[in-house]
Amino acid sequence: MTAPALEPDPQLWEQAGVRLELDGETAVVTLCQPKRRNAQSPAMWRALAAVGRSLPGTVRVVVLRAEGVSFSAGLDRAMFTPEGIPGERNFLQLAAAEDKDVDETIAGFQEAFTWWRRPDLISIAAVQGHAVGAGFQLALGCDLRVVAEDVQFSMKETSLGLVPDLAGTKPLIELVGYARALEICATGRWVGAEEAVATGLANLAVPAAELDAAVRDLAAALLAAPRNAVIETKALLQGAGGRSYDEQRSAERAAQARRMRDLAGLGD
Repeated sequence: MTAPALEPDPQLWEQAGVRLELDGETAVVTLCQPKRRNAQSPAMWRALAAVGRSLPGTVRVVVLRAEGVSFSAGLDRAMFTPEGIPGERNFLQLAAAEDKDVDETIAGFQEAFTWWRRPDLISIAAVQGHAVGAGFQLALGCDLRVVAEDVQFSMKETSLGLVPDLAGTKPLIELVGYARALEICATGRWVGAEEAVATGLANLAVPAAELDAAVRDLAAALLAAPRNAVIETKALLQGAGGRSYDEQRSAERAAQARRMRDLAGLGD
């Protein structure tokens, strides 16, 4: 059976390796198990999903960061051992479950990776060191990525005989294109900061010591624009890939009409 959703308890979140800090219209979500290189577990995923559900409506920008030398070393390898992680099903137990159970369980895991692109938020991943597998996909879940010059992305799932299943394949293709995405996933090779910026995987690369400051500056710039204009613009861009040119022009007109009426005090 799928594990129950984690209640909104910051103390439990931190025990699972996640800390939330609120500062006005900005939320900072920190992976806080640096000694384990922020290896991910189902408990961490439940905590991340709970954080997303608990954010106050005043939050406009969410920053995802990590303590230590690595953003995230990926899935806790204990999941692949017979002993597993206490209280969690290991890989063999999940593999033996019915299809519906497997589907529901993975869907629950994916919730930790999907809420970052909500229409009312802009999310920024601040990524340093290694971002492997689930760590790579968590960074891909965000709208924007600022990376340290020492960053090393890798999608290792295929090398382990698996596939990336934490909602990372679509944003990866949208960012770097099908051919490069296939090559990155199928080989499991490392992608450094220079390539990440050149291919659109990252928006900006900075020295590691400047990562937090660069993300703060980007968050401030995002907060400078009126919220409703940012929301409408994000919706236009998110939907553009599924619309024809004429459909996109129509969506632009409708969005602009809403904005003009709102600014003129004629909105609903």
